[in-house]
Amino acid sequence: MYILIFFLAHWYLSLFSQTFFLHRYAAHQMFTMSKGWERFFYFFTWVTQGSSFLSPYAYGVMHRLHHAFADTENDPHSPSFSDNAFDMMWKTKNIYNRILKHKENVDPKYFKNVPYWGFMEKIGDNWLSRIGWGTAYTLFYIHYATSPWMYLLLPIHYLMGPVHGVVINWFAHKYGYTNFKVNDTAKNLLPFDFLMMGESYHNNHHKLGGRANFGVRWFEFDPTYPFILLFNSLGIVKLKKNNDLNYM
Repeated sequence: MYILIFFLAHWYLSLFSQTFFLHRYAAHQMFTMSKGWERFFYFFTWVTQGSSFLSPYAYGVMHRLHHAFADTENDPHSPSFSDNAFDMMWKTKNIYNRILKHKENVDPKYFKNVPYWGFMEKIGDNWLSRIGWGTAYTLFYIHYATSPWMYLLLPIHYLMGPVHGVVINWFAHKYGYTNFKVNDTAKNLLPFDFLMMGESYHNNHHKLGGRANFGVRWFEFDPTYPFILLFNSLGIVKLKKNNDLNYM
């Protein structure tokens, strides 16, 4: 029971950081926030993603490239140019690392307003930090696991961020339905997104790249959007009036 609760908590807290802060804020600037709140969510992302911490800076730039070059050879992660999901993940990792280390030749426009906190970036990408989080997950399992099969979940904890990425960037470009005609293979993976907190409405998002609510049809509930509305009402974020427009 403790293992299931821990796994679900890690899955959804990590996913929330990825969709709310890395994706909707860092990459698309669907809303604004103060520097103080930006640093709070930087730290929150490190805590919730742990060993698989993804740099908001590198993620933001890479995701903008994905939208600009979706399903072309310049797309950082397209199933159309990879033999399998693991091949795509490896290519994505290499591009991500080059952006992170400022070695990728990227048009300066893709860096506009992308958040960057050097201190937290160094901590999150430090191998001591990653190994420390991985060790903590393992010790939790050693203490609470009641069956050997439960240890099969540990690799997902270690690579939680990339696992979330491959669910959308591989499967949501291969399977699902479409509401809009777009110039790529993006699909809505699930009609009711209980799994990916709105991220599986990928076809909707590729059509309406700046829209804070990823759901469009009456049954497409985006679980992250109510949090954005709550944070907006509390003054934590400020939704942009033109958030139905693309970020460019």
